[in-house]
Amino acid sequence: MSTFHMPSLGADMEAGTLVEWLVKPGAAVRHGDVIAVVETQKGAIEIEAFEDGVFEMSLAAIGDRLPVGAPMAVIAHPGEVAVEAPSPVSVKAAETIVAAVARPPIPQAVPVVPAAPGITARILVTPAARRFAEQSGIALAELHGSGPRGEIVLADVEARKGREDTLRQGETASTGQAMTGMRAAIAAAMARSKREIPHYYLAHTAELTKAETWLAAYNAGRDPASRLLLGAFFVKAVAVAAKSYPEFNGHYLNGAFAPASAVHAGVAINIRGGGLAAPAIHDVDRMPLPELMEKLKDLVARVRAGRFRGSELADPTITISSLGDRGVETLYGVIYPPQVAIVGFGTPATKAVVEDDHIVPRRVVSLSLAGDHRVSDGHRGALFLGTITDLLQRPEAL
Repeated sequence: MSTFHMPSLGADMEAGTLVEWLVKPGAAVRHGDVIAVVETQKGAIEIEAFEDGVFEMSLAAIGDRLPVGAPMAVIAHPGEVAVEAPSPVSVKAAETIVAAVARPPIPQAVPVVPAAPGITARILVTPAARRFAEQSGIALAELHGSGPRGEIVLADVEARKGREDTLRQGETASTGQAMTGMRAAIAAAMARSKREIPHYYLAHTAELTKAETWLAAYNAGRDPASRLLLGAFFVKAVAVAAKSYPEFNGHYLNGAFAPASAVHAGVAINIRGGGLAAPAIHDVDRMPLPELMEKLKDLVARVRAGRFRGSELADPTITISSLGDRGVETLYGVIYPPQVAIVGFGTPATKAVVEDDHIVPRRVVSLSLAGDHRVSDGHRGALFLGTITDLLQRPEAL
C-alpha cells in the first residue's frame, strides 16, 4: 500500500484545501484519473492519481487545509489485501493505523525545546535555508520544517518570507488595497524569480506571411470548431525548437540544471476576475497541430473558469506567452521558477519591408526570449529564436 500526498502544484504553492473527493473507498483508480479537487490561490485544481490501485480510504476531510506533502489517502496496489473498512466511531483511529502500516511514519518537524543555559537548541536546517533565513532576518525557531527528516528547507523559509512580504505590501492605507490570494501568489513567484534568476532578454521579428497563407488554406471549408489558430503555430514552433536547444527546456534545481526529456509547454492564460496561470500541455513537440489546437481550446476554457488539473501545473518545462490581439508589439516575460526560459509573442501586424529594393507589405510578429544566464547565454538564445523563426516560415513542417 502507499499513501497519496498533497502534490506540489507550482513553486508558489504552500498548501491547498480539499473541497471534493471524486472517488469512494473501494474504487479502482488508474494513473492519471482525477480523484480529488483542491482549492489553492490559483483556483480549483483537479488532482490526479500517481499510480494504479484501489482507493482504500481518505486521510483528509473535506475542508481540511493541507500543506504540500501531507497525507491525503491510502491506495492499495493491485493484488494487495484490502483494508477492512473501520466502523464510524473509530475512523480516526483506523486511519492512523492504516497510515502507519502503509508506509513508515512521516517525519514531523523537529520541535525546538528550551536548552540549558549556555547551550543552543539544535535545529535541523539545510545550508541554503539557513543562509536565506539570515539574509531575510527570519528566525529559524519560528519555522516548521517540511524536509524528509523534518528539517527546515529553503522552501519553508521562502514561504515565510513571501507571507511577510505579502502582509507588508497588503497593509491598507487610505489609498491602498490588499492583494488577493491570486495576486499574492503571483507576486511571491515573480519576486523569487527576479531575486534568484539572472535574466537576459533578446527580441527578434519573424515574418508570418507564409504561415498565415497556409493557415487560411487549411481552414477554408472547415467549420469553426475544427479550424486552427495562429497561437497553435507559436506553441508548436517553440516546442520543436526547444528539442534542438535543450538548455531552454528543463528545470534549475538545487544548484544544477536538469534538461527535460520531453517538451511540456506552459501556456500563459489570463483568468477571469484577475490573475494568470501557465499550465502545461504535455509532449507538444510530438503533437499534430489539430490535436494541439483542441488541447489549447480545452485548456483555455477550463483555466478561465478557474479549474484545471494538478499535472498541468506541476511540470511545465518552458513557458509561452502571447498577447494575441492586445496591440502590444513586444512582450518581455519573467521566468517562472524552476523553469529557465519564457518565449513571448506580441501582436501580429502588417509592416513595410524592403525586398529587392522594393517596399512591400508583410505580416510580422515580434518574439522575445527571457533566458536564465546560469544555464544559457545570448549566443544560444539568438540561435534558438532564429530556429523558431525558421519554423514559422515552414508551417507545413509543423
